[in-house]
Amino acid sequence: MSKILLAAACLAAQTQVHAAWPDKPIKLVVPYSAGGAADALARAVATELGLRLKQQVIIDNKPGAGGTIGAQSVATAPADGYTFLYDATSFAVNPSLYPKLPFNYGKDFVPVSMVARIPTLLVVPASSPFKTVADLVEYAKKNPAKLSYASAGNGGAAHLSGELFKQGYKISLVHIPYRGGAPALTDVAGGQVDMMFSAVTASGPMVKAGRLRVLATAFDKRLGSMPTVPTVAEAGLKGFSAYEWNAIFAPAGTPADVVKRMDAEMRDVLASPAMRERFATLGALPAAGGAKELGDFVSAESAKWATVIKTAQIKVD
Repeated sequence: MSKILLAAACLAAQTQVHAAWPDKPIKLVVPYSAGGAADALARAVATELGLRLKQQVIIDNKPGAGGTIGAQSVATAPADGYTFLYDATSFAVNPSLYPKLPFNYGKDFVPVSMVARIPTLLVVPASSPFKTVADLVEYAKKNPAKLSYASAGNGGAAHLSGELFKQGYKISLVHIPYRGGAPALTDVAGGQVDMMFSAVTASGPMVKAGRLRVLATAFDKRLGSMPTVPTVAEAGLKGFSAYEWNAIFAPAGTPADVVKRMDAEMRDVLASPAMRERFATLGALPAAGGAKELGDFVSAESAKWATVIKTAQIKVD
């Protein structure tokens, strides 16, 4: 058999094998604890995706080390289309926070599909004297290091959002890291800390309850649920964007036709009215975008946060 015929035969066999995909359950690794926002969204997606693929999509929580433990397990998994990573904002942040990882986020994964965007709110205590972003920034400029902002931990989304805000406005704020978002928000509501960038899923209910005041949303547009609240960009810091996001990745080397099929199925999943309603109850917005769009987005996010981390000299324990 000639080399050309042999290559054609191998390609035909490979295509036939992939055409049968999936013929067994698929594992979706979530590198965060069960019960969190990413986990809840992943489970909603897994249920609908499983129905469309006619195979069970199993959630496998592997938390620890800022999401790197779960990510490494996928980076080293067989690239056969049966293991995927359901990650969040840390996918674009960790390469700068953990420069000596035993795997490479940029080389060991291929993008599959955007999943969700989770708007972030800039909140202050309900009793705060600040009614607008301008009020807060004016005070901060006149009183360096007098205001504090809380986060759910060093190097996390809330911390980096605060640093991006500081650097954009050229103001000095004191970072107060907590072991989790709940205690951080509790202390902001109690007035022990002056402000915080928090996902709407966590801070929204406290805003509605009158315990927190929202000054702006760190999103690229106003929220339908809070139409009178301006974005940080509208409030004066042009180009500011610091929302959280979720997406699906596969180990590098995963067959291109499998990635393409997953991309197509996810587009249908996210377009379904039932999924949009489910996301709304979780405070998230379906994020349109397949493999190429996700790849471009991650590149831009990685560059942005790398600059913030380097400028602030952020280190993780």
